[in-house]
Amino acid sequence: MQSGEIDVLFRNATQTLTRDTDLGLDFAMVNYYDGQGFLVPKKLGVKSAKDLDGATVCVLPGTTTELNVADYFRSNKMKMNPVVIENNAELAQAFFAGRCDCLTSDASQLAGTRAVAPNPGDYMILPEIISKEPLAPAVRHGDNQWKDIVTYTVYALIEAEELGITSQNVDEMLKSVNPVVQRFLGVTEGNGKALGLDEKFAYNIVKMVGNYSEVFERNVGKNTQLGIERGLNALWTNGGLMYSPPFK
Repeated sequence: MQSGEIDVLFRNATQTLTRDTDLGLDFAMVNYYDGQGFLVPKKLGVKSAKDLDGATVCVLPGTTTELNVADYFRSNKMKMNPVVIENNAELAQAFFAGRCDCLTSDASQLAGTRAVAPNPGDYMILPEIISKEPLAPAVRHGDNQWKDIVTYTVYALIEAEELGITSQNVDEMLKSVNPVVQRFLGVTEGNGKALGLDEKFAYNIVKMVGNYSEVFERNVGKNTQLGIERGLNALWTNGGLMYSPPFK
């Protein structure tokens, strides 16, 4: 990102104050609210993170994860023995090989790791979430128009879900008499021009990938190998944090 090799980082990067200020990045709208947890073998007999005193913990170095787990153990007056490995795949292999009692990372990452275990049913994610990990796309600082485009791409997914617009019905919704839907889909012009895009930009997004719910359920939802519930990533109308400003 800093070298200009890519224009947007759209992965599992946590937005933090120092990353926002020191790295020359600007974060767009959060597209996944995550939090750090612990993955353990069921045979360990552990039911809570508070039972991990003295545990050997697999963790990636130089990450918010490493700092969070150290803070958690210290604040709960527990001791830990870190096993620090630079690569995610090698870290998972070490955990499955029994080199550590638990693996700590974002809960979504842990779900992915468990899914590729030799026997996924032998592992469980403990109930405690020990940090806030808002994952958001990042662009280079000062690239304001591009940041707006990336931000409103995420917002479009959320707004479409709230309006009941899906990849399956988006063409039919072009005929809606609802002025909010007309503006969102570009039937009524203005939003596209404001972003420097085609007026049908939101229509194109939904037509190609669906709304936020469709993207979530297709990639990480409860019917996938990851089996993740919406939780904080539900719409605000369903008790979650996903909320879009008006498209007008």
